[in-house]
Amino acid sequence: MIVVATADFELYHEIVGDLRDRGVAFTTVKPGAEIPDQADVVVVSGTDEVEIPAGVETVVASAGETRRAVEEAISILRGGGGRTVIGVDPGTRPGIAVLSGDTIVAAFHVPLADTVETIRQEVEDSPDAIVRIGDGARLQGSTIVNELEDVTVELVDETGTTPYLGTGARGMGDVLAAVNIARMNGEVVDSRDIEPTQGELQRIKDHSRRVSENNRTIDERLARRVAAGDLTVSEALAEHQSENNDGAENTETDGTE
Repeated sequence: MIVVATADFELYHEIVGDLRDRGVAFTTVKPGAEIPDQADVVVVSGTDEVEIPAGVETVVASAGETRRAVEEAISILRGGGGRTVIGVDPGTRPGIAVLSGDTIVAAFHVPLADTVETIRQEVEDSPDAIVRIGDGARLQGSTIVNELEDVTVELVDETGTTPYLGTGARGMGDVLAAVNIARMNGEVVDSRDIEPTQGELQRIKDHSRRVSENNRTIDERLARRVAAGDLTVSEALAEHQSENNDGAENTETDGTE
């Protein structure tokens, strides 16, 4: 059982709210009161003076940053206390799953541009964390691999990791695939250099035309920078328009001199 024992009013309400949201059974006691015999883990603040019985784990939490404390307490409760493993199903909007041991403690579905920062935040307090990235979506996956530093990264064969999705499960496929990827061993990599194919470049150019307000299509040079992760499609379109406008102004000036 999880026991909350803190005199910090703000922390108390945040922790209790988070535990209720997660559907986890818990009890509360005042600091100084006896910890119940059924306790497996006690959540306290850094300033609480609580006598913790032998064999009971302690989780120290801070107001405003309770999610990690709740995840740690749940992981201890379920016997998951293993290393943090993050699975990533790459794409334009990657699925991300965070596991502590065998327990899934967090999941995200974010734009590619936010993926690396999301991962960094999740491994910040886990020096032995490992990030496992699926080998599909080559261009997006290589962008994530190349931007991650100071963390172990494995490239995983993601064949068969996306499950069948029944009615009402739409949009969950990337996250569920990330969970499966997190649970598979891969090959440790430091970087991943991918030369985009002509087909991949053409798809980027076609996408730029579809999202452009004035039916513009970026050129191959900008498409390669998008493929490498140096630019988003929106940034490439803005640069393309700026270059063309500068060229038009120069042409007009040359013609009047």
